[in-house]
Amino acid sequence: MEKNWYVIHTYSGYENKVKTNLQKRVETMDMEDKIFRVIVPEEEETEVKNGKKKVVKKKFFPGYVLAEMVMTDDSWYVVRNTPGVTGFVGSSGHGTKPTPLLPGEIETVLKQMGVKEAAPQINFEIKENVHITDGPFTDFTGTIEHIDADKQKVKVHVNMFGRETPVELDFTQIEKLQ
Repeated sequence: MEKNWYVIHTYSGYENKVKTNLQKRVETMDMEDKIFRVIVPEEEETEVKNGKKKVVKKKFFPGYVLAEMVMTDDSWYVVRNTPGVTGFVGSSGHGTKPTPLLPGEIETVLKQMGVKEAAPQINFEIKENVHITDGPFTDFTGTIEHIDADKQKVKVHVNMFGRETPVELDFTQIEKLQ
């Protein structure tokens, strides 16, 4: 299943609430393997009020939230039924799956937000066996128990001295077993 970015339409002013609600629903409905990053496109601007400088976050797409997800009936349902969501941009009617953003489009938005480059593609899955390529556990193999896409980390269970030991690693420190 391919992971893409989709644009979610929200009630204006509800963007951050939708982000929070959706992230909670992803956890409680066990959708971490289908819905990854949820972002409110905003950038920092400096305002001067009463002679004082203040940095404020300005939404550059008010009423929209971006979600990185694998589009399935389940993930579509979870997002559509999140409080504050009015629908997806690019879906042509009821029951049809929306069109994802093109890679160039999402890169432009992430750059504008100050996220310099899109995170490395996560092509790992829970329960997948991986080889550790860097750090104190180099050359060990283990099983992925948890993936944190936002922090770019995985929890891998490594068999050490006859027992399973959880180790937290960056995506860059592991590779799929060949």
